[in-house]
Amino acid sequence: MKTILTGAAFFLLIITSYCQTIEQQFQKTIDSIYNANPDVIGYIVAIEAPDRNISWTGAIGYSSKDSLHKLDPYQPVLIASNIKTYVAATILRLVEEQKIDIQQPIKELLTQKTRKLFESDGYVLDSIKVVHLLSHKSGIGNYGNDEYYKFVSENPEHRWTRNEQLERTITVSDPLCKSGMSYHYSDVNYLLLTEIIERLTDQPFYAAMRELLMYKEFGLDDTWLVTLEDKPSSCKPLAHQYFSSASWDSYKIDPSWDLYGGGGIACTMEDMAKFISNLHNQKIVKDPAVLDLIFTRIETMDSTGNNYCLGIQEYTVEGTKGFGHGGAWGTFNIYFPELNTTIALCPLEAEKRNLNGDVIAEIINLLTSKE
Repeated sequence: MKTILTGAAFFLLIITSYCQTIEQQFQKTIDSIYNANPDVIGYIVAIEAPDRNISWTGAIGYSSKDSLHKLDPYQPVLIASNIKTYVAATILRLVEEQKIDIQQPIKELLTQKTRKLFESDGYVLDSIKVVHLLSHKSGIGNYGNDEYYKFVSENPEHRWTRNEQLERTITVSDPLCKSGMSYHYSDVNYLLLTEIIERLTDQPFYAAMRELLMYKEFGLDDTWLVTLEDKPSSCKPLAHQYFSSASWDSYKIDPSWDLYGGGGIACTMEDMAKFISNLHNQKIVKDPAVLDLIFTRIETMDSTGNNYCLGIQEYTVEGTKGFGHGGAWGTFNIYFPELNTTIALCPLEAEKRNLNGDVIAEIINLLTSKE
């Protein structure tokens, strides 16, 4: 018995030592990249690798340009377009509950007001399917042009509504092509999806997402739709996020410019990594056939966007295939099936998002060198 216990203790010591060592290497990686790029202001990385017993979050730098407060790794941030994976997962949960089919035309799923609005601009809603919205292959234009961002910069306190953004879409853009013909990334696709979620659940889309994606069950206590839901009382202050070339500070712009499905979630990188890991490990969408729909591809005639699936995009890093999504504030998440590993990243300076690729490559090399 003593021999068995001694052997078990030794094994536990080895495992613990391994985890500590690789976590120190993770921190060393982001420290090194930050020290070479201090204008990133602050940087947060979270890693979930359940097969390796790794659940780690680290940070380096400061929580704002004007502060000497060290950035806390558990400070939440705005994740912007990373929400699209959450919206897609919500739709798949509704597929799982047999309330919707991704091949279903969107005409009868929209409100009468939205239906009339888009039909008035020549959209044939019987030919646009849910899958086209999820994959940005609907042919629908976008409200987010240069004039929009100029207005946001000049009117940072303006409170946008979803209807206002949909109406602006019709004003500034005509249909781009027939559905399924080409890829045109547009937040409007996801604004329409959140409207569809509301019609199918009789709840605000953010409440339906919270319930269907099981935030409470999985301890995602620091995830919420900023300004639409109350900030969790136990949550740390949001870190500042910047677009320096536009003189944007996330604290000084009403988040409604990117709130209704194209963006909107605030959360910690730990929460985002856990959500993505749980999603791909069938803990949220439990039917494997339904979860596999997230990898659906619509091949376009011009081959653009063919690596974009349903709320996720395919990438290859260091020869390893991954699926993830980025956000306008520089946030990024990626899941590597071969390693069953999720990485979530946030540089506080959005224009330093290129560092994400360097960090991910270093982490992949660290993980594969331990195999």
